Formats: sequence, structure tokens, C-alpha cells
Amino acid sequence: MDEPILTMEEREAINSGRWFSTLSPSLRHDILRCAHVKRFKDGDLIVARGDPPSEWSAVAKGAVRVSSTSLSGKQITLTYVEPGVWFGDVAMFDGDQRTHDAYAHGPTTLLNVARTDFQKILSAHVELYEALMRLQARRIRTLFGLVEDLNTLPLRARLAKQLLHLVRSYGVPCLNDGNEIRIGLQLAQEELAQLLGASRQRVNQELKSMEREDAIRIEQGGLVVRNREMLMRIAEAES
Repeated sequence: MDEPILTMEEREAINSGRWFSTLSPSLRHDILRCAHVKRFKDGDLIVARGDPPSEWSAVAKGAVRVSSTSLSGKQITLTYVEPGVWFGDVAMFDGDQRTHDAYAHGPTTLLNVARTDFQKILSAHVELYEALMRLQARRIRTLFGLVEDLNTLPLRARLAKQLLHLVRSYGVPCLNDGNEIRIGLQLAQEELAQLLGASRQRVNQELKSMEREDAIRIEQGGLVVRNREMLMRIAEAES
């Protein structure tokens, strides 16, 4: 059952989001005033490919796994939407169907704005047009960067960069050693491999190599980054 309000931690994740925090107070107020909260269990389908564009959403807790299905029927993970990030606004403008499936990865909370309310906010706040253009520009720059990395960097460097990104988004300091950071988003090696466009076997080999170098530690529950500086050197040295 949907909860009517966000927790303090969830509200902080929304308000401190890189994009949302740049909006004017009045615009942020109107967005939050129109939004409603939905909570999902791990693995729940949030939207399916082909669904009509009914809501604009932000992740307040957990993650949203965006996936596609290959011709052979295999599900492929394309990206994870992290807390503080908004998605679905493109469909709000063109009215076209959803292009990918989206699933909750872990217990996940979304803040949703109905399309009719989205259009009302646009009418009341011209500022939102420019803000969404900046958001799209940032996504395009990120996409070009990923394509460039895929075509120019070896897997070892791309893996180091991905781990550093996960640390920034989901890093939790280890209680027994403040210098170590646990990646809170639990990813199977197959899912990590899909993000990098590589096989699970090759990713496993690179992870074990980084573990031998004391850059990371592989645990049953996930990954612990032991030395961020070493990961940065790996990413930069291979560039």
C-alpha cells in the first residue's frame, strides 16, 4: 500500500538531487505538492515497455533497473536510476510509449507526478522548460562519454570508473574501517557485466585482479572499495 509521505531520508534524497536542487523554491514546492509516493518491493515491475506515459518520476530510495529484452528473450540491464534522479520526462513531452522495462532493485520508493499535473506545472513555470533542457543535455553528454569509453578504454579502466560511480551514488563507510566503503547497491556480477558491455567471466577476472591489488574486496553480499585512489589511478592510467 502506498505511503502518503516521504521519510526524512527519502525527502533529503530528493531535495539534494543534483538537478532538483537547482530549481527555484516555488517550482520545487509545486512539484512536491503535486507528487505522490509509491513503494515497491525488490523485483516489482514499475513500468513495462509499451506502457503509456502516465507519470514523471524520481527515485527517493533504492534504485530502478532499466532493462531491455534481446531477440533471444534474454533480459539485459542497461542502467540503474539512483536516488535523487528524475526519469520519464521525455515521454511526458512526446506522448510516446515507454521504450524499456523498469524494475525496483531492492526496496524502492518513487515520487511520481501525473502527466496532467506535469503539464500544469510547465504552464505555470517556464523555468521548467530550460531546466529540463539542461537535464537532457547532461544525459546526452553522459551517453557520449559512455560510448567513447566503450570504444576507447579497456575493460579494466571502464570497470574502475563504474565502481567509482557506484561508490559516489551508493557508498556506505564500513564501521570497522572508515577508509573502506561498501557499495550499498547489490549487483550480481552478471548485472555489472551488462552495464559494461562485457562477459561475466571477464569482469570476474578483473575484479579478482583488483582484489589482489587491495583496491577492492569481494564479499558474498557485494563489493567493498578499499582504496579509491588506486581505482582512480587504474581508470586514468588506462585512458
